[in-house]
Amino acid sequence: MDMTLEEVVPPPPLQQVGIGVVTPHDFALDRELWRWVPDDVSLYVTRLRYAPMQVTIDMAVHVSEPEQVEAGAANVLAVSPLVTAYACTSGSFVKGMAGEAALVAAMCAAGAPAAVTTSGSMLAALRHLGVKTVATVTPYTPDLTSGLTSYLMEAGVEVAATAGLGMTSRIWAVPYETTAELVRSTDCPDAEAIVISCTNLPTYDLICRLEHELGKPVVTANQVTMWAALAVAGRKAVGAGQRLLEL
Repeated sequence: MDMTLEEVVPPPPLQQVGIGVVTPHDFALDRELWRWVPDDVSLYVTRLRYAPMQVTIDMAVHVSEPEQVEAGAANVLAVSPLVTAYACTSGSFVKGMAGEAALVAAMCAAGAPAAVTTSGSMLAALRHLGVKTVATVTPYTPDLTSGLTSYLMEAGVEVAATAGLGMTSRIWAVPYETTAELVRSTDCPDAEAIVISCTNLPTYDLICRLEHELGKPVVTANQVTMWAALAVAGRKAVGAGQRLLEL
């Protein structure tokens, strides 16, 4: 017998855990972040105020101002996230480890119960994997790529090889194969893992394939940000075949 609409009882909604996400004004990969998130987690994404700047060291410095990040974290307080993530790699490494710590402090000062940054999460992921030497791939100009190397080395991570695409805009439009080719050409025997930087560079569908091909972990900016934030919230990130998520 066919049921009427009145007889169809929908299942109760899942109780949601909230994660706040603060991004630069030009962030374009909201959908990619959601791909790591289980069904009982909601992301509340907010952006820093717009500034007509290209992706350079000057922009990284601008988007790393603690006052801006504190205001961004405050924007999502009303929906009570358990943790707030600052999702920008360059903005969280450009001032070194002290600058990264200042961003965490700024989000907590805004009222976030807990806070992580992309660059801090990258270090946590490498420690989790037991990795001490990496090769890095970025979409950045050479000076900003060097900034990532300096940050990693300050944290005790050796950088065996590095390469960048030299881009200053529209990083979200880089094709997967362009990134994959750069990873392949940069990988070297001394590197225990590959680090792919920039939260505006798409990587989700590359990780498993490159890990299988290269035989080593591939950790990326959005992956580590979601992995760390979800762990603080008591949840596991979703990503089949991604080594970081399987340990």
